[in-house]
Amino acid sequence: MPVPVLLVRGWPLLALAAMLSFVPEAHAQRVSARDRVKIDALDQRMAAAEKRYRAALVLVANADPKGKNEGDAALEDMEDVISACVAQKGCQVSNMLPAYKRLLKDNADTRDGEGDELASDGGLLEADPDHIGPLSADVPEAARAAALLNDKRHAFDNMVEYNPAVQAGIRRWLTDMRPALMTTYENYQNLRQVMWPEWEKRGLPEALLFGIMAKESNGRVHASSRAGAAGLMQFMPATGRRFGLGPDGTGFDTRFDARSAAEASATYLNERMRELNGSVELSLAGYNGGEGRAVRVFKQSGGQGFWVDSVYNQFPGETKDYVPMVIAAAWIFLHPQQYGVEFPKISAQPATIRLAKSTTIYELTICLGSAGTRDGYMRALRNLNPRYEADGWIPAGTTINATTRIAGLYNRYCVSGPRADLARTLITADLNAAIVRPAAASYTGNVAVGSVVPVAQVQASAVAATPVAPVATPAAKPKAKPVRSHKVGKGQTLGAIADKFQCDVRELARANGLKAPAYALRQGQVLKLQGCGK
Repeated sequence: MPVPVLLVRGWPLLALAAMLSFVPEAHAQRVSARDRVKIDALDQRMAAAEKRYRAALVLVANADPKGKNEGDAALEDMEDVISACVAQKGCQVSNMLPAYKRLLKDNADTRDGEGDELASDGGLLEADPDHIGPLSADVPEAARAAALLNDKRHAFDNMVEYNPAVQAGIRRWLTDMRPALMTTYENYQNLRQVMWPEWEKRGLPEALLFGIMAKESNGRVHASSRAGAAGLMQFMPATGRRFGLGPDGTGFDTRFDARSAAEASATYLNERMRELNGSVELSLAGYNGGEGRAVRVFKQSGGQGFWVDSVYNQFPGETKDYVPMVIAAAWIFLHPQQYGVEFPKISAQPATIRLAKSTTIYELTICLGSAGTRDGYMRALRNLNPRYEADGWIPAGTTINATTRIAGLYNRYCVSGPRADLARTLITADLNAAIVRPAAASYTGNVAVGSVVPVAQVQASAVAATPVAPVATPAAKPKAKPVRSHKVGKGQTLGAIADKFQCDVRELARANGLKAPAYALRQGQVLKLQGCGK
């Protein structure tokens, strides 16, 4: 059987190991001393190639670009040894199979720390069927190993410069900003199914998506800045409109929609990359510091890179910080094991829930509990359902986005039972009901300074000395009119206003032309308080 041609350098170990089980052994004839010398030499070449490949794995783990070339060269040596063994009289090809199996396991183990956290979600470790031929069928865990060996995520490593500025950024993410990095990772995993495909089909690395999200919003869909940027990817209103983001027909701002934000950001970044000769650093500088500035600096410098001082110093301090911090977060995302980072395993298989009764995200957060997560499920629910306010009532029968874990917890704890009842009690608790208002105390007379005279004696003396005058009955004060309007303050929601003035949310919304489910308000808007108790 001829030796198969290895077309894909991403998985040669897998193919070679499988190939060995199909190569027929040489005839079991007596081997001459001369042939034995040649066979021993082949064994030594195989051992040397194995040692060379292990050294290459160490270089790859340390992000040394020489690692890939060394690994490929070692694999070529192994191919040559196999070809020579097939042609050599008395050479037992099966004797070389253990070496390939060892290398295949070492390769998988080395890369496993960087990819396995995501494997539970069926994402990054899915094998590419075009890269797994029939020869791999007899190799244990062939599909998984092939995907590990053909992991294209690390193309990002060659797109950016790994320098002291990036290393300083990594230091910050791993120290005081580590909680923010972990929070971003958890939030991203719950959104990955709707965001990553938009970047993948536009040819952009996932690590870059994660890095931008980490720096911009920590993966919080409803993040906004004082300058007016909003959403996961922090689009300004004007830029958002250029890429199809902004208020829709219901008043919802699609900058807060994860899929729309991912699509727009990928399109925007590709536009910058085309203008800036594919420079990730300059494209990020344009994303943060203004696309016009980035293009102008790029042209004036004759196309030099971001880290050249004459280019670097033309960007504001915020951008000088932003670029390496994004790259640093992306680098940790790709190389967690190298930095001792163990990202949490998130069960984020998409699912939907048809609500059995009206509820709020706050109420769901309480009844779901926190099983399987560090901080509960409020952020996941808000990110997956950005149109709903956390305290806004969602009608029964509405279908909301969730994960399989959340859906299971909902059916178990939120439809009925003690925890569901407790959540409803807590969510409808009225602070005003806790305030005790005792009856007014009766007037008991003046308190004199000096010698105290009994009240009865004072009253008797006053009656004797003072002529009786007609007592005027005070006129009743007119009853205060109930408040009829309210000016919306910063950050106020319709639900909060309804609670404050004891209004029915739906009647209040109808009176002011607000559409469910968003009930979008703007600061300074004047509401008619119809259906309110005070």
